[in-house]
Amino acid sequence: MDTQRAQEISASPVMADVTYNGNRVYIEHVDQENQIATIHLLDNPNEKQSVPVNNLEEY
Repeated sequence: MDTQRAQEISASPVMADVTYNGNRVYIEHVDQENQIATIHLLDNPNEKQSVPVNNLEEY
């Protein structure tokens, strides 16, 4: 995924289907300059992770 699309998803009120390493995630924030997204797994909202945006997949 590119940073522009990740930013669009994080700003949208509609939940998009995004995965990271095969797990469904929610994008909380996107750092476009560093191409890093702050995410959490849908089944574990308290555990945030910072991951490269290009490792996220939309389906």
